[in-house]
Amino acid sequence: MVSGIIYRSYRPGDEEGIIALWNVCLTGDPVTRLRFRNLVLLDPNFDPEGLRVAEEEGTITGALYAVRRKLPMIGTELEPEHGWITFFGTAPSSRRQGIAKRLLEEAEAFLRRHGRRKVFFSSYAPNYIVPGIDGESYPEGLAFLQAAGFTRNYTAAAMNRSLVDFRVPPDVEELKRQRESEGFTFGAASDSDLVELISFATDVFNPDWGRAIREGLLQRLKTDQILIARDRGKLVGFCLHGGYEGVAERFGPFGVDPSMQGKGLGKILLYDCLALMRAQGLHGAWFLWTGEQSPAGHLYRRAGFQITRRFDIMSKSLH
Repeated sequence: MVSGIIYRSYRPGDEEGIIALWNVCLTGDPVTRLRFRNLVLLDPNFDPEGLRVAEEEGTITGALYAVRRKLPMIGTELEPEHGWITFFGTAPSSRRQGIAKRLLEEAEAFLRRHGRRKVFFSSYAPNYIVPGIDGESYPEGLAFLQAAGFTRNYTAAAMNRSLVDFRVPPDVEELKRQRESEGFTFGAASDSDLVELISFATDVFNPDWGRAIREGLLQRLKTDQILIARDRGKLVGFCLHGGYEGVAERFGPFGVDPSMQGKGLGKILLYDCLALMRAQGLHGAWFLWTGEQSPAGHLYRRAGFQITRRFDIMSKSLH
């Protein structure tokens, strides 16, 4: 205890204080009690010891959350050397007292006790809040991580597109007709597609994508929000919206078999999904994570998406 500040782990009853602090500090990424519960407290990897708080006269003035896998994302893979920090913040009136530094030190000690050798901010799946640090929105947060020894691994771009003026361009409609004449099919998923779809998303792309589809369908995601492409019966691509937290305007995940690149299947699926979203009365489409210079990033830009934020995914050795 320094200057009347108590440092400890999460206790039941801290939720209101942490959420209030969060919404004061992370003004670009506010959270509700429901989202905090779902993304943090109900995360299967949640450990109270990883959620560090600073308390002063009964008020939570700082918080930082570190997590490591207790349950595998797929198979038996626990990523035993990795840990993640997904959020942190200090009350404006309590800054410049070393609170965040102390909380980070305690979080790193927690991760080391569990054998972690590297910590990331904040590319944790499944329940990340943002992909990384938005240095434009949180310059002090970026400076803090850099001073603490974190370095940038890569940058993710978040994008948005208004659907108010959306129309499928004639060249995309013609491309779709051409591919259909070659034996490709495009349409909404049905129950008979789901096992293959989840395996495809998991094995070809990312276990988190397969998880997102499975868990989304158990909640509010409907099969008619999922579009799939097949080549003479073989599933070669998919695209959906509303898969994360049931947010209808959140686009993705989205992928096409790498062996099918160059055929424009991703373009067809993207435009079909945007048309579907517009037909449902949605006014926008957005997502948090793509490579700005990746093929997908270029496809999104050509489809009218604009970059709204950039996130630096950062990491630090815990040796």
